[in-house]
Formats: sequence, structure tokens, C-alpha cells
Amino acid sequence: MDDMATTDDPTTTPDAAFLAMLRGGLPRQGFFGPPVLVGVSGGADSVGLLLGLQALAGGDSPPGRLVVAHGRHDLREEAGADAAFVVALAGALGLPCVVGDLRVRDRDGVRGEGVEARARRIRYRFLAETALAHGARHVAVAHTADDQAETILHRALRGTGLAGLGGMRPVRELVPGVALVRPLITVPRAAVRGYLAARAQEWCEDATNADVRHARSFLRHEILPRCAAGPYPAAPAALARLGRQAAGAAAALASAADALLDAHATRGGGGAVVLAADRLARLDPQLVAEVFVAVWRREDWPQRDMTARHYERLAGLAATAADPPATAAPIELPGGVRAALVSGGRLELSPPVQARAR
Repeated sequence: MDDMATTDDPTTTPDAAFLAMLRGGLPRQGFFGPPVLVGVSGGADSVGLLLGLQALAGGDSPPGRLVVAHGRHDLREEAGADAAFVVALAGALGLPCVVGDLRVRDRDGVRGEGVEARARRIRYRFLAETALAHGARHVAVAHTADDQAETILHRALRGTGLAGLGGMRPVRELVPGVALVRPLITVPRAAVRGYLAARAQEWCEDATNADVRHARSFLRHEILPRCAAGPYPAAPAALARLGRQAAGAAAALASAADALLDAHATRGGGGAVVLAADRLARLDPQLVAEVFVAVWRREDWPQRDMTARHYERLAGLAATAADPPATAAPIELPGGVRAALVSGGRLELSPPVQARAR
């Protein structure tokens, strides 16, 4: 698949070109069988996604094949008008529409979470609940190739690991039995707007998207356009390519870590995980750190406060297992996990207290 999907046929209309790119981003089988939930904010990208999916589903799709979902949050005065627009659009298309009131300003106890992250989490929770209520197996959202480029650059500048450089995944599990899909993830934003122009379809503009005080808006309006207009005309495509390469490398590293965990881990008392650290000590420290990431993932231990530095510290402890110091104090980790060297070149990871009690 190209970095950012295009068409080289000069006779292809914007309608046909966009629909071909959209079709290429959909799961190959079974997508239009059960109902599909489409997240529609009212912006150009989500409106284009909805119209495109309806066209691919057969125009006048059977009732319930596509279900529109709109999250009306409490952060903007225009939220009510956006919701009314989406409801009217869904009605004109003959599609059911679910509007959820998202109380973003009501903090619900997630420490250190910013407004944008909280809004995103609450929105995805609403989409998951709505999908389950309607028997949908797929939730389609409208992130484009430009959004992907912004995401990768944003994460790189903030300081992310290899997996973070992979950007947004085209498909991921939202909740068990429901997949979140991004069919436009390789489609340029300009192609979506070309499709809407060809159909004379209006959309809502979110004024906050133009506010360069927000990091993503700053990259969208100040950085990437200057790169594309200046010495880096292929900047979005290059970032997308970097994302695919990083995602592939991260997946390979995780696969190798899982294999090492299978080979060198046993179960200890109280639910502890015991690693043959003296064998891991001969491996690259980055790979050993990834083994510890795999432990946290498999055991479902708290990961939110675990940082790369914590995993690197564990890898450093494992590196001493072949010739351990006379005294090596246990490491206390976020979430109540404890790591300690034990006899026989082993490293024991004791689970959180509440997990031990189970």
C-alpha cells in the first residue's frame, strides 16, 4: 500500500478515487454484514467517511447496516449545533443516529490525565457501549493520513518509544468482539474534501482546530504545511512510512520478547513470575527490557505509571544475575510490583499485593 493513497488515472473522478481509497482501507471480509457504527463529529473527515461508507454499502443501505454515533461533549459552545447537524445528516441519509452526552469536565479519578486525553477516553467508551448495544462488530472513525503524520511527529517531539512512533493502528480491538477501524488512515485529507466538494456536501468547522496554542493544531497549521511547501514536500508521506517501519520493528521486538518469556519464565509462589535472568543477561539490554514489558502485559499488572526507565532498570538488574553483588536490594515498582534477585541466577517479580491476595 502506498504511503498516502493516490490515483494516477486522470479520468478518475474525485468520487471514484476517494471510494477506491476508502474501500482499500476496509477489512476484506464481513465488514458490512453486521451493523457498522460510524463515529461522526460533523467535521469534514467524518462526514466524508459516512457518505463514503453508505455509497460502498449500496447507497440506500438496509436499516441498521450503518449506525451513526455522535459524542456531544461539554467543552465547546458549538457542541449543540454540531450534534443537530449530525442528527439532520443521518436523518437525510435514512440512518439511525445515537447522540451521547460526554461529561468531559467531570473528572472521574484518572490521575494526571489532561482534558484531551480524557475526552478521547470518554468518547471511545461511548462508542464501545453504543456498538455493543447495536450488535456492531466494527466502529469506523475518520483519522486520515494527515492525522497519522501529525500523530507520529507529535509523539516524536514529546519523546516516545519505538511503538509510539508507529502512530495509530489501522485496526485495533476496542472491546472484546468489537474492532476500531480507521479506513482513511492512508487517505490524504485533501481527497476527503475533494469528495465532499464533488457531492456538494457541507460540514461543520471546529474553531479550536485552528488554535495553534494546542500542540496538534500547531503542527497541523505551522509546521507540516511549511515543511511540505518548503524543503520537505513529502513530509507527511515520509512520516507515514516511518510509522509503518517503526510499527513493524516494535511488533518484531515484542514477538521476540514473548518467545523469550515462554522459554525463560516459570511461576513462583504467590503468583510471582520467576525469570532465568542469568540467561537473559547475555542478550541486548533493549530486548531484555522488552521481556519485562511482555511480563506486565501478560500478567495485566498496572502499566500506566511504568516508564521506559523502569524497564531499563529491570534489565540492568537482570544483567547482574550471572555475577550478582553481595547485597542487591529489591526494586519497588509502580503498582506495588517488587523485583528481586534470588538464588540460581533468577529474578523474581512479585505481583501487586491485591493480586497476591487473590
